Amino acid sequence: MYGSLKGKDYISTQDWSVDELELLLEKSAELKQMFKQGIPHRFLPDKTGFLIFFDKSTRTRNSFEAGLTQLGGHAHFVDSSTSQIAHGESPKDTGIILSSYGHGIMIRHDLVPGEGNAYMREIAEHADKPVINMQCDVDHPCQTLADLLTIREIFGKNLRGKKIAVSWAYAPSYAKPMSVPQGLIMLMTRFGMDVTLAHPPEYTLMENTMQAARDNAEKAGIKFEVVDDMDAAFENADIVYPKSWGIESLFHQPEEALEVSKKYTDWICDERRMGLANKDAIYMHCLPADRGNEVTDAVIDGPQSVVYQEAENRLHTCKAIMALTM
Repeated sequence: MYGSLKGKDYISTQDWSVDELELLLEKSAELKQMFKQGIPHRFLPDKTGFLIFFDKSTRTRNSFEAGLTQLGGHAHFVDSSTSQIAHGESPKDTGIILSSYGHGIMIRHDLVPGEGNAYMREIAEHADKPVINMQCDVDHPCQTLADLLTIREIFGKNLRGKKIAVSWAYAPSYAKPMSVPQGLIMLMTRFGMDVTLAHPPEYTLMENTMQAARDNAEKAGIKFEVVDDMDAAFENADIVYPKSWGIESLFHQPEEALEVSKKYTDWICDERRMGLANKDAIYMHCLPADRGNEVTDAVIDGPQSVVYQEAENRLHTCKAIMALTM
């Protein structure tokens, strides 16, 4: 069945069936073992991928560049601000031309609601090679796949009955994308977990992603609930994932958005809140975490934190996506 994925775009986990996502997880685990054992795995010899970035990156850029090198290919970094994209080159032209030069187009375009996902899908419409979403305004399917791999490494494949708390947390820096919490509620509701989403009233997620989560939960026979209390979300949770994100209607008004956030500085993941979760609960974050605001050092550096295992898995899951689609 691996062959059926060749050429398939990976723009949202919602576009893939559970069986297809299981193949990605299986391949991720296999590639992780090969990497750990020093076994060469050049499944993409002489293949070229174009990495188009509209935003800054550490884990995403390096996992894709290192990953494609380890698979035997080569990744080209493209800064949108120094390419003809900045002068208005159309997604159609970009998609046709870059797909004629190589074997995959990867895009990170996540800061403006309503733009990134639409841009990727227009590229994909005209490209004849797979388009991979390195993070957009709607979803972060590479991160959430790594999150799911990490959770299964710790709790096993059968996650029915496990509760994950996806919570907003305070950060004073900038209005962070909504795509991680949106991606989490869409993906985890398909794999047996009960999902609780917590946020202050202003921090609602995009309605289409909320509806997808509700539909997924109904189909899977699990619980998806929304609360406005961080403590309530953490109670009896097996996984806690507190992270800041912005207000959809205020992404073009950052100063106003940050003023709103100051009302909720107590939305922090600290030792008291971890005590509300189950004894063996794990703390997760996509990184970089805003230490002292989103989370205390005692938690992120503590025994329940799995953030480095989670970050490491970004390499193996993005390699699996490339290996099976390119």
